[in-house]
Amino acid sequence: MAKRRPLPLIIAHRGASGYLPEHTLAAKALAYGLGADYLEQDVVVSRDGHLIVLHDIHLDRVSDVADVFPDRCRDNGRYYVRDFDLAELRTLRIWERYTADGPDKPAFPQRFPARSGLFRINTLDEELQLIQGLNKSTGRSVGIYPEIKSPEWHRAEGVDSARLLLDLLLHYGYRTAADPVFVQCFHAPELRRIRDELDCRLRLIQLIGQNDWQESSTDYEALITDEGLHALAETVDGIGPWIGQLYALEPIEGEPVSTGLVSRAQAAGLAVHPYTFRADALAPGFETFAEMVDWFSRTLGVNGLFTDFPDLAREALT
Repeated sequence: MAKRRPLPLIIAHRGASGYLPEHTLAAKALAYGLGADYLEQDVVVSRDGHLIVLHDIHLDRVSDVADVFPDRCRDNGRYYVRDFDLAELRTLRIWERYTADGPDKPAFPQRFPARSGLFRINTLDEELQLIQGLNKSTGRSVGIYPEIKSPEWHRAEGVDSARLLLDLLLHYGYRTAADPVFVQCFHAPELRRIRDELDCRLRLIQLIGQNDWQESSTDYEALITDEGLHALAETVDGIGPWIGQLYALEPIEGEPVSTGLVSRAQAAGLAVHPYTFRADALAPGFETFAEMVDWFSRTLGVNGLFTDFPDLAREALT
């Protein structure tokens, strides 16, 4: 009898962000209750050195910062976390994300009502206390999945965000590859630095983007060649590609077919944790969320998946 492949890890993308505003403690508590294996934290740094859980280095598309601090934007019109102390950040309300077109254009109109609720910014310290407290009270062992956001930008601003993150993780007992934590980053040199210079023994994930998504010194196309994947395996434990890099649509019938990246990465010894599985924004070629999750799990054999809907992903896998 063939050995059954383990089910992929369910990683709550910014918490249960399909139901509540992303990266709020409410979204993390809900994701925990909905059965996620890991909860994701994007990490940026405030002016007074606190690690803030927020997806962007900017505040303006997820908060009322322009109303509360109308004169605190930079010359480009954006409001930066780095320009505010924690006490100031505490005064902001966090909302559902909206697009660059303005606060009347929510990114996901069918989600939690825009510009409503009493949600606040939280620190990574507070979130780790929440998760470890829930682990104690429930007997579960839900892990964490922090991302080092824009490390080059932070260093130009005078702060080493990676060092701050690793110091805090150590304080909370995350020390080795056996601990329930993955540390992720898009910037390949930063992952090499924290492995070698900062002597990090935690599991590392190289996020894979597109070369034209943003200015970066990381060549993602080179990373996903066979040579690039084997070189990555000397530093990191897995990759986090976006789902469009893992499949294409067959030209005649329109059926999804593998690009081979999952099998090539796994052959190099790397886990594969793609992003992002959304029930309200299906990947092309799939009619239902359950079909999409099942295909990536059973056909491609991904090792984990980032999702805004951890309950629906769990249901699709069981």
